[in-house]
Amino acid sequence: MPFRFIHTADWQIGKVFRFVDDATMGVLQQARLEAITRIGALATDYSAAHVLVAGDIWEYEAPALRTRNQTLERMRAHDDVHWHLLPGNHDAHQPNGLWDQLRQRGLPENVHIYTAPEVSEIEPGVAAVLPAPLQHRRSLSDLTEWMDHARTDHGVIRIGLAHGSVRGFGTNEEQRANPIEPTRPEAARLDYLALGDWHGPIEVNERCRYSGTPETDSFQTQGTGTALLVDIETAGVAPRVQSLDTGQYSWTSVSESVSDWQDIDWLDQYLRSLGREPARTLVSLTVDGALSLADMEYYSRKILEEASASLAHLRVNDDDLYAIPSDDDMDAIDAGGIVRAAADRLRELMEDGGEQADIASEALQRLFIEQQRIESRSR
Repeated sequence: MPFRFIHTADWQIGKVFRFVDDATMGVLQQARLEAITRIGALATDYSAAHVLVAGDIWEYEAPALRTRNQTLERMRAHDDVHWHLLPGNHDAHQPNGLWDQLRQRGLPENVHIYTAPEVSEIEPGVAAVLPAPLQHRRSLSDLTEWMDHARTDHGVIRIGLAHGSVRGFGTNEEQRANPIEPTRPEAARLDYLALGDWHGPIEVNERCRYSGTPETDSFQTQGTGTALLVDIETAGVAPRVQSLDTGQYSWTSVSESVSDWQDIDWLDQYLRSLGREPARTLVSLTVDGALSLADMEYYSRKILEEASASLAHLRVNDDDLYAIPSDDDMDAIDAGGIVRAAADRLRELMEDGGEQADIASEALQRLFIEQQRIESRSR
């Protein structure tokens, strides 16, 4: 039988989502905890006795006591699974810090933590973990280098566990920290290198992968969360890897142009069709185009009020969506008199451009909406 395990990473329990309201943040945080339960259930369903977590179990180096205990209790509940935890850059191992406190308080028997670069056989004579725990948030050296010289018995499957950025992926300074050589599996005779840090699943090579986060947490990653089911027949044989769906919430970015109410109706239906269900879908929407005042009011109602309410969250950038008043719009405000004169002047300021154009546009839209409300009440 092959040695089978689940590779996961970047749980980041306790993560704060500042761009959503408090209620939505609560359910997103809860979903990250529930992902642990789903991973445990998948491990049982697929007869995987081990789950390897490649760093960033918690969002912070000092999570609240309840937050750390909730995480441990979720793992304790799946007592047929062994959980192997590695400090990452968000929860790096510091003297007398989180990981030492976990040991002092006592861990569930099925939870194992790795705070030193030492070989640990997780199945005697069958498989060993070679961990590379982070001692600081940022390291300039490759902490997996020690694996090249680590000794294991002949025939034992060697599994590296690390958190960082494989050289050649990304260019910014954050990604250059915690470097990992993509050739490490070959140099260290690893049968598999389980990585964390990137929140989307990435195959670096056939023996080296990022699992992605089990619950998506940004519009840059998108999609839903994943974990990886890994089978290794014997030492030296390339692993077989299967992606497992673990996420409840999907994150999507959308860019559209609108020019009339028909476009707005299409956009409304499209937003509601994203993800498995709207209430578990977060959307970052960028809208551009030009609408009449009547259609702008329709857009506000259909998209910003109704479609938004159907989704878990709708983040909107409509800075390049402009109101262009039509003659019908102007007549709807007032056919003549002082109100129409004010509307005409606002229209002129809009058409002239300059610093007052945006203020004039907003004022004219407000005037149109208020006039519609007055007429609605008089009917």
